[in-house]
Amino acid sequence: MKAALIEAPGKVSVTEVPDPTPGPREVVVDVAACGLCGTDLHILQGEFAPVLPVVPGHEFAGEVVGVGKDVTEVSVGDRVAVDPSLYCHECAYCRAGRGNLCDRWGAIGVTVAGGAAEYAVAPVANCVRLPDHVDVRDAALIEPLSCAVRGYDVLRSTLGAEVLIYGSGTMGLMMLELAKRTGAVSVDVLDINPERLATARSLGVSRAAAHADEFDRPQGWNLVVDATGNAAAIQDGLGRVAKGGTFLQFGVADYATTAVIEPYKIYNQEITITGSMAVLHSYERAAALFAGGVLDPSVFISDRLPLDEYAQAIDRFKAGQGRKIVVTP
Repeated sequence: MKAALIEAPGKVSVTEVPDPTPGPREVVVDVAACGLCGTDLHILQGEFAPVLPVVPGHEFAGEVVGVGKDVTEVSVGDRVAVDPSLYCHECAYCRAGRGNLCDRWGAIGVTVAGGAAEYAVAPVANCVRLPDHVDVRDAALIEPLSCAVRGYDVLRSTLGAEVLIYGSGTMGLMMLELAKRTGAVSVDVLDINPERLATARSLGVSRAAAHADEFDRPQGWNLVVDATGNAAAIQDGLGRVAKGGTFLQFGVADYATTAVIEPYKIYNQEITITGSMAVLHSYERAAALFAGGVLDPSVFISDRLPLDEYAQAIDRFKAGQGRKIVVTP
């Protein structure tokens, strides 16, 4: 079959690889669409300690075309979205229900072959059936949405919160849509990209600007979310948290990224600084939210490119062009 392949740091190509074969409790998915994500860039940079070469793609959905001998939950012809999370179920974190912190954490498309291919294999336990009205080509959005749902689990958002989000790419916009549905009284969004800010405005953001100073809010915000991973945004956001408020590091930063904190301010103003890592007990809820129309795929997916143009899709993503970019094998 044809697949994208990250061969070494900085080197990606589209090539022929062996067709996948399902294990006893696995299925083979004919991939309809696979989204690109910042994680893919980190893998391409040689981070996240993946074993290269690897077929990337952890945001994907498609039709089941093969099942292992012990699979009864889904059948050939079922349309599914796939949770990429792979846990050991044995370490202390897994036993505590914190699989996203697993000592042996892995993911389809990160540590094993993923969905940037014509076919992908996945454990049946990771597959969520899609209702008939959901277009399987849009369902690659469910995985990033599940990360946003996990983010709000960490935030424990309260009614009437005033929210500031750094970044109006796919993830920032998803955090915006969820904030509106978790009782936020206002949601302000920052981005230096005018096109992305225009999208945020179209989704009903309270205010949108390139810099927080334009909002004239010296008291800060109850919830501040970084959805960029950018050092300057993170540093600025840490200083925008209101007394008793929370800062969520949601964007994936480079390993070398650092920020300065003020320990006395954290103590004196009871500020919480926390993070949200990938997916945890949130994929099925994200699938249900998606089926219920929480996102408009026509707004979130800006580019659909053939798998043969995976390298160009990566370049477009790196350049900050568009919103969610998907490849369609």
